[in-house]
Amino acid sequence: MAIQGVWVYASAGLLTLICSIFAEQTVNSRVGVLFLHVLQRGYYQEGFLSFQETFGVITNTPITFSTNLDDHPDRPRWLRFTQRTAYHDGMLYGTPTLEDIGQTIIEVTAYNRETFETTRQNIIINVEQPIELKLPYQVEFLVKNRDVEEVLPFEVQKHFMDRLQSIWESNHLSMVNITSALDRGGRVPLPIEGRKEGVYIKVGSNVPFPSCLEEEASPDEQCTDQLEPISCEDSLSPHFIINWCNITLIDKSIPDIPEAMIPGDGVLTDGGEYDPPSNSLENRDYFLDYVVTITVPLAIGLILCLILAYIMCCRREGLEKRDAKTADIQLVHHHSIQDNTNELRDLAKGREGLRPLSTLPMFNARTGERAPPRLPFNYDTSRVPLVLDQQEPHSDPYPRNQPKAQKDIGK
Repeated sequence: MAIQGVWVYASAGLLTLICSIFAEQTVNSRVGVLFLHVLQRGYYQEGFLSFQETFGVITNTPITFSTNLDDHPDRPRWLRFTQRTAYHDGMLYGTPTLEDIGQTIIEVTAYNRETFETTRQNIIINVEQPIELKLPYQVEFLVKNRDVEEVLPFEVQKHFMDRLQSIWESNHLSMVNITSALDRGGRVPLPIEGRKEGVYIKVGSNVPFPSCLEEEASPDEQCTDQLEPISCEDSLSPHFIINWCNITLIDKSIPDIPEAMIPGDGVLTDGGEYDPPSNSLENRDYFLDYVVTITVPLAIGLILCLILAYIMCCRREGLEKRDAKTADIQLVHHHSIQDNTNELRDLAKGREGLRPLSTLPMFNARTGERAPPRLPFNYDTSRVPLVLDQQEPHSDPYPRNQPKAQKDIGK
């Protein structure tokens, strides 16, 4: 009980320490703008008991993260999570929409893959409405030589935006969304060095598109053999190799106006009296349909009955012959067993005659004489030959037809 009490107090102290370190964290996000929150491995490593045992030294411990809505198994549809390996930081990213305005609580669980310890933290994401932020001109690029984990860090985003500003000739650019090519139906590349998954980057601005992007996005110029270098490509390559066949320009400056609809008074126009269509099935003859429906199943049933009758009756002779042949074989086998039994019984009856001389006791093979052995009164009968022991009791060892002189030889 004392040990259990110490364990309970130690566990309570550890939980208090974890809760004090990993209290709820609040972050803000805006509609239509990329949201990014990095889950740092070193920060969550401080909550493990093994971290206290190493006197606060941050080591290269493998840590994986699990993210989900509070009291729900999955994340919101606009929020995605990625972590390349257990030795990389995790990243929560996504672009909320107007439907996602409000507060979202994300539960983050960190797992220590060496000691199997876990720590948890709740991250509160407040999705706010955009404040005078309008990005009517948006363009989406497909970067072929990058993975999503390589583009999400802020310094890489800034590097891409700086190069794109030289093309756009404007500083009013914002990162709208970043999506992995695998989430858009792309295939996992072969395990060859230098092959990347690809990532879609969407950028928006309130300044119209530059001329070079409009030329590349036009159907006449898109995906054609370029003999001359692209002017837009000079600013982005070689750090960002763009697939110009998948560039997409989105112009939201002109809103879509639905076609005008003139409401009516709700009363149908007078079209005269109602004239229902004539019933063309009224004079139809159903006799032929009835005959076909009844006759066809009856004919099929009759054919099946005839086939069954032929099998059961006409093929009976073959079955009877086979059964008779089998019965004859069984009778022959039975008679052979009976004959052998009678023969053995006849041989057993022949044992009542005279026994061969070679089996009688004290037989002289040279003279043909036989005499019972003279055994002393106290002679050990266990030394008597086996043939004497097998002699039938109360039997005369000398035949009656033997001369008396031969009987006295043994005396």
